[in-house]
Amino acid sequence: MLLSFFSEDKVEAGCDEAGRGCLAGPVVAAAVILPRDYKHDVLNDSKQLSRKQRELFRLEIEKEAIAWAVSFVDNNEIDEVNILNASFLAMNRAVDQLTKAPELLLIDGNRYKPHNEIPFECIIKGDGKYYSIAAASILAKTYRDEYMYDLAEKHPEYQWNSNVGYPTTAHRAAIKDFGVTDYHRKSFRLLPEQLELFE
Repeated sequence: MLLSFFSEDKVEAGCDEAGRGCLAGPVVAAAVILPRDYKHDVLNDSKQLSRKQRELFRLEIEKEAIAWAVSFVDNNEIDEVNILNASFLAMNRAVDQLTKAPELLLIDGNRYKPHNEIPFECIIKGDGKYYSIAAASILAKTYRDEYMYDLAEKHPEYQWNSNVGYPTTAHRAAIKDFGVTDYHRKSFRLLPEQLELFE
């Protein structure tokens, strides 16, 4: 069972992102404020759940949350500010969109760059420790995956319907064969050196 809250008396928003390690597509972040008494036997880090479970939990979270928001930072902005700053930017934008103001942010990971006065706690592997961060991880993951599935219809050769932009062997082979799209992150090493040698 995960923990329902970090602080005894503050309105908490869990924050997490998806897509940091991808070669294509946006980085997506979510912020979620759950009721203090929210509990669930199965809810966990999105990576521990099946696609079907994540999609069902997305519906439940959107229904049960006091407030939730999702924010996208696209590949062009990632190339401008770098992926770490883009992740912080996505989280900050999600927090700004919440319809209820949080008094404490629970951030998945070990670093965060705030842009307001809201106190925060960085929690390593927080998506496996707190319900609100797990909920944010599910929203970020499902919204990003859905976006990449739609892009896969335009660019089926990259197999984004299965790899959602991550650097799989098939994805990198497609980059070598077909080049890059408008959705690829140009600041990333899209091909390993051994493939670049054959250019």
